[in-house]
Amino acid sequence: MSDSAMTDYDVIVIGSGAAGLSAAAVAADDGARVLLVEAAGRTGGSSALSGGVFYAAGTSLQREAGIVDDTADAMFHYYMTLNQYKLEPSLVRTLCDQSGPAFEWLRHIGVGFTQDNLYASGVDKIRRGHRATGDGAGLVEALDGYVSGKGIDTVLGTRVDTLLVEDGRVCGIVTEGQAVRSAATVITTGGFGANPEMLARLYPDAARHGDLHWYIGAPTCLGDGLGLAAQVGGQVSQTNRGLLLITPGFARDLESYLPGWVMMVNRDGRRFIDETIEYSVLAAVLDEQPGQDCFAIFDEDARLSSKTTQYRPAPNWTAERLRDHVDAGTLTSAPTVEELAHKLQMPPARLATTIERYNAMAHSGSDLDYFKPAGMLRPVARGPFYAAHIRPAIICWTGTGVRIDTEARVLGADDRPVPGLYAAGETTGGMFGQCYAAGGASIGNAVVFGRIAGANAAQERKPGPN
Repeated sequence: MSDSAMTDYDVIVIGSGAAGLSAAAVAADDGARVLLVEAAGRTGGSSALSGGVFYAAGTSLQREAGIVDDTADAMFHYYMTLNQYKLEPSLVRTLCDQSGPAFEWLRHIGVGFTQDNLYASGVDKIRRGHRATGDGAGLVEALDGYVSGKGIDTVLGTRVDTLLVEDGRVCGIVTEGQAVRSAATVITTGGFGANPEMLARLYPDAARHGDLHWYIGAPTCLGDGLGLAAQVGGQVSQTNRGLLLITPGFARDLESYLPGWVMMVNRDGRRFIDETIEYSVLAAVLDEQPGQDCFAIFDEDARLSSKTTQYRPAPNWTAERLRDHVDAGTLTSAPTVEELAHKLQMPPARLATTIERYNAMAHSGSDLDYFKPAGMLRPVARGPFYAAHIRPAIICWTGTGVRIDTEARVLGADDRPVPGLYAAGETTGGMFGQCYAAGGASIGNAVVFGRIAGANAAQERKPGPN
């Protein structure tokens, strides 16, 4: 560490993703002397690798787009209903109430948002997904630029070993054998997606498919925050929470959506969903299917015309690439439906019945079972026939984490706040259930609670001149 980092600080922020940068910025705006410690060689964490979507209600961008009646109340109702109220309502309420102000703050400090990138990121059809210009990298760049003008000391390539505790209060950190004191400490180290041991223990669904699993976040996300909080009795929220994205196992490429023209069936040979459904809920629906997986079925005509029938970008699903996947053994092919069913070990007669009904609805232009858009109803009629094995195995982020209250204070074993310790972002839990509310909810959580943590941490600084 540099000599400048050895002085005392009002606030120490551990981690520099969207949560950490937001916390540092707000604390510095309040006059606090801030130290930002980051394990990687650059700031940004997993936030910089994300789509940069911010989920919010009642924003200026919505009003500019003619959406004038969306509210935090409506967002809260949707968010909680989707997850059957199995979340901590006070945290979700805070997230919803503060989403609008946090969005306006992001806009104020220079994060770009346009109406073209305002979309319905959830399954409620309300346009609450605000994608930042330049995606996650653009959002972090704006945050980083704002922070850089605040006189914040930043130390990269450094992990925090332990928290410094005196008389039951967190009063700084120990890193590389050196103690750095502060009035308050904020943990924003991200999740534990790059830690196989922690995944197996706290997010077993993310280890269900073995080597097929891979993590799309920052490799430095090893769960440091959970370990640091545990040193002072910090609790961990409900386990087995996070977001898994589906994959056919073609390649380690992030494709959040399947092409809408496939017909998806479970191991019993039955359809079970509108194939164009949002990725935010598809993994949860797959949990209810036999084997927690499914197959995407299509025929030769669909393969040959796949270049012109994409519902969403899916580079691995072009005609040429699909043939390559057959040759590589990652896509199953058979000349008849019956032979395909045998290869997939599913009842041939039932699969044939499913395809017959699906084809009839495709010809009529109306999906009477799952109401998929008519334009995506492509018959499965001419061989060879194909099946891609779909499993929820891409680890997007982890939702189990340190328990906090609405003031972003870490809760100890006695359910009381640990003095001097705050946390925000992916390192915390309680706001996410089996279903991901919508694209942008994780960035929203990071910025909202990062701002809260930074503001409250700044209030704990020592008396006297700064």
